[in-house]
Amino acid sequence: MWNWKCCLLLCSLLCLQNLINPALSLSSDGLSLLSLKSAVDGGATAFQDWNEDDPTPCRWTGITCTNITGVTDPRVVGVSVSGKNLRGYIPSELGTLVYLRRLNLHDNNFYGSVPDQLFNASSLQSLFLYGNNLSGSLRPSLCNLSRLQNLDLSNNYIAGTIPKDLQNCRQLQRLILSRNRFSGDIPTGIWPEMPNLVQLDLSANDLTGSVPEDIGELKSLSGTLNLSFNHLSGKIPKSMGDLPMAVSFDLRNNNFTGEIPQTGSFGNQGPTAFLNNPSLCGFPLKKQCENGSETAPGNRNQSPESDSNDNSPRKGLRPGLIILISMADAIGVSLVGLVIIYVYWKKKDSHSCSCTGKGQFGGNGKSKLCVCPCIGGFPSDDSEADSEKEGGGSGSGVGGEGDLVAIDKGFNFELDELLRASAYVLGKSGLGIVYKVVLGNGVPVAVRRLGEGGEQRFKEFLAEIQAISRVKHPNIVRLRAYYWAPDEKLLISDFISNGNLASALRGRTGQPSSSLSWSTRLKIVKGIARGLAYLHECSPRKFVHGDIKLSNILLDNEFQSYISDFGLSRLITITGNNPSSSGGFIGGPLPYLNSVQPERANNYRAPEARFSGNRPTQKWDVYSFGVVLLELLTGKSLELSPPTTSTSTEVQDLVRWVRKGFEEENPLSDMVDPMLLQEVHAKKEVLAVFHIALACTEGDPEVRPRMKIVLENLERIGT
Repeated sequence: MWNWKCCLLLCSLLCLQNLINPALSLSSDGLSLLSLKSAVDGGATAFQDWNEDDPTPCRWTGITCTNITGVTDPRVVGVSVSGKNLRGYIPSELGTLVYLRRLNLHDNNFYGSVPDQLFNASSLQSLFLYGNNLSGSLRPSLCNLSRLQNLDLSNNYIAGTIPKDLQNCRQLQRLILSRNRFSGDIPTGIWPEMPNLVQLDLSANDLTGSVPEDIGELKSLSGTLNLSFNHLSGKIPKSMGDLPMAVSFDLRNNNFTGEIPQTGSFGNQGPTAFLNNPSLCGFPLKKQCENGSETAPGNRNQSPESDSNDNSPRKGLRPGLIILISMADAIGVSLVGLVIIYVYWKKKDSHSCSCTGKGQFGGNGKSKLCVCPCIGGFPSDDSEADSEKEGGGSGSGVGGEGDLVAIDKGFNFELDELLRASAYVLGKSGLGIVYKVVLGNGVPVAVRRLGEGGEQRFKEFLAEIQAISRVKHPNIVRLRAYYWAPDEKLLISDFISNGNLASALRGRTGQPSSSLSWSTRLKIVKGIARGLAYLHECSPRKFVHGDIKLSNILLDNEFQSYISDFGLSRLITITGNNPSSSGGFIGGPLPYLNSVQPERANNYRAPEARFSGNRPTQKWDVYSFGVVLLELLTGKSLELSPPTTSTSTEVQDLVRWVRKGFEEENPLSDMVDPMLLQEVHAKKEVLAVFHIALACTEGDPEVRPRMKIVLENLERIGT
């Protein structure tokens, strides 16, 4: 009886002990997190499943744990409690989470300062506190976090100066301090100490003074360097031109003065980057700078006075002065002649400049970086004349029986030979039926049937043909001949043997292809970029392609890329009819008809191109090229993935999906094509091309780089 009473008393004491101290079973990480629950108004409701009875916090909402080598229990590595309208302060106890890597409290109503003790969490890599009501200053002890990579304190009320101690944050990749109350100068001396910084945003503060020269040493920067909506003054440093070509500037709404530099990355900026700086002038703004050699104000005021005091007679010029003026005129005429001769030989000899910006023959000297000769494809004057002569030398009758006109001298064959040749249908699209035709000499050509209409628009058709025929580049499909008759219009071009990029990437069955290694893909995109840059910068009309997509990139057996369908939309408009509505012009059986996958072309179009009435621009091509890059990087195909799959949302909006992945810092392995993961050495190159693709697919066309800048950045990769 006595034993039974003792046992009952012992059990009661144990129960009472648990009631008095229920959290003894909770891990130390859990106890630290309970301080956050206590610091938030209504924390019991906001953190309903944060129970002190649990042995660990690893099942709590917003908490991520992992097993640490040498540690028995799983430890907290991530706290993500964002966008919940929480009001409270950030407790210093969070600094005791020694394995915490990511703290995400953004878009709440936390107030007060960021406690110094938080920076004792020595494993912290990402600190996202933007969109709160935090105040105080940016503490120098922040850089005690030696592993800190991402710091976003934007949209708060943090004041004071930007501390020079940031130079100790050597691992920092993203520094976002926008929309706060920082004041004083942008510190100098810290930027060369941040070799990994890829994003810098100091916009919408009260910063004053000039931009430090050494900001141009941020060699890893990408995206936009944002210093807008401050009170910065002085001249824009030329050193900013040393930043990577893919970097966009946003210097709006400041007090910058003087002329915008014209070196390096400045050539990649649109006018919106410099707006609302009243004393700023020069390209790309429409405000021209005053002539620097103009007489100084003091001298202008002095001249009339000296004139009025000069009593010497002015009946005519002295003989000596006349001789000097004559000699000056002669020298001026000679100089003009020398300039004309120099320009002529410069144009005649493309070897007078360098494709790399370095001197020729391995020298160390610098020379001008010339885009067009380096891109290749400049036709000689003779070849252009031949094109015009041959292109217009036939088929003069609008309603005649028709002529087959060879554009190139070395590409002659008769119409009968074309009609008798064996033909295979390669595919159908809105731009006509395409046949592969093998001529009698064994040379294959591609023949596109445009349609039957447009017989009254021959001169217009001929003008377009002549313009297209002048585009001669190794990465653009060459137009070799054309046929015009009232009831038939044909284009004859080179046949490219290895199909298009869509099939190479996904295979004809829609399955991923193992043939496209990273080096092959890089070779392909460089070829596309060279062809597009030539169209934009060097072709006679500074053309816009308007329809860049995977299926319009053809490949040969060496995986050299060729841009096809250039200029066809305009020709289709002229010919008028639906080219695929009637039978083919070639007699004989058609052995096979390749099925054509439906293309969702809108996914390649820039946002501004999706509204009718907008005039096509070169920036449309840049956006489309960026989408092609993303397809090659991710392995996701806009053309071949059916919209009913579980990933259809991602595929239909590939650009947004990739941007979201980078913003959330998802592992690169989650976004890149699994085929590329086998090439470990390519990781840095893949990441660099991702950044180029994101720059190309910016929503604002002014922010997108020109195609020649894209090419220059691509050429640096893998060399």
